[in-house]
Amino acid sequence: MEIVLDAPRQELRLISSPRPNLNQTTLARPRLDAIDWLRGLVMVIMVLDHTRDFLGASSVNPRDVNDSALFLTRWITHFCAPIFVFLAGVSAFLYGNRGRTKSEISRFLLTRGFWLVFVELIVMRFAWTFSLRVDFIFLQVIWVIGLSMIALAGLVYLPRKMIAAFALAIIAGHNLLDGIKAESFGQAKWLWMILHEPGFMYPFEGVTVFALYPLIPWIGVMAAGYVFGPIMLMEANKRRHWTLGLGLAVTLLFIALRAVNVYGDPAVWMTQSNLLATVLAFINCEKYPPSLLFLAMTLGPALIALALFNEARSTPAKMIVTIGRTPFLFYVVHAVLLHAVAVIFAHFTYGDTAWLFRGLPPMSKPENYGLSLSVIYAVWLVIVMMLYPLCHWFAEVKQRRKDWWLSYL
Repeated sequence: MEIVLDAPRQELRLISSPRPNLNQTTLARPRLDAIDWLRGLVMVIMVLDHTRDFLGASSVNPRDVNDSALFLTRWITHFCAPIFVFLAGVSAFLYGNRGRTKSEISRFLLTRGFWLVFVELIVMRFAWTFSLRVDFIFLQVIWVIGLSMIALAGLVYLPRKMIAAFALAIIAGHNLLDGIKAESFGQAKWLWMILHEPGFMYPFEGVTVFALYPLIPWIGVMAAGYVFGPIMLMEANKRRHWTLGLGLAVTLLFIALRAVNVYGDPAVWMTQSNLLATVLAFINCEKYPPSLLFLAMTLGPALIALALFNEARSTPAKMIVTIGRTPFLFYVVHAVLLHAVAVIFAHFTYGDTAWLFRGLPPMSKPENYGLSLSVIYAVWLVIVMMLYPLCHWFAEVKQRRKDWWLSYL
């Protein structure tokens, strides 16, 4: 859940020279539009997941392969977090490409990372809970993007090949750590929960911290995005060739490893009672933390989509690009809006809203609460359309003004 995924809107100048000519500018814009389009697309998909979270009767993470409609509604949103984190790494590289020193890049990543941790702990905690009592803290995607940026602030001093090796080792090898459990660390188990195993922590009396997004392997995903960044500077055909090739290779790797059924995910897949359920079992990979197969399953097709994007010509495509240029604002406001809609819905249909103010995300819902899946899809589209005018306005503000603080929003 980003989302500081866009670099400052000066990105156009990050790719071109300080005095770009017309040809350079023409080449640069489609590159940035492709990134914004992919980011905007997964943000729109993200709203579907959170609409289901707040207004549906299902659990936060339904994985029943025999309920294909609900499973696929959840599964399609799996693409969101990996793409958020990967593109954050790409944007970090593009930010530094405009003649900035390693120390300037590192400082920006460090300050941005701490800012995101603050946003997760304060702003998003309230957005998800509507509670002023700090009794429950939910560490999600904003938190892990912040931590990954802090880590990347140190990694940028290394040669690109070493960063690539680090990223591959973390992504490909972290499932070897699945057998290590937090309990084995005694009082230091909280550290392992932050690093690799999601779990509940109790730092103070009356305070519960749920670390849903541990740092490993997300730091590897962001580092991979940073290493991928130079490909976005290539000439258009060469860029598409490399991006498409990588996307196909990663996707085929997922299919091959999943078929072998030996390594890459904590749970093996098994043949089900029918073909559809078997296919869903095949793609039913672990997100918390994301397994090697989960990341290959999502990032491979994402790279293919990035390669195939040409130009935002249709109105929906242009709207998605606009949303992709204002990810932070979109993310914060969508959570507040959806939570408010859930409170209104619960008041008029269920008669009780207290459970939406208890400091916990809606993981445990009252009996008989929730909209049907078809209605959830309709509400999702309405929410996105409500958010678009705000994104359009803010995108224009960021284009007109160059205030330093706008790069943090």
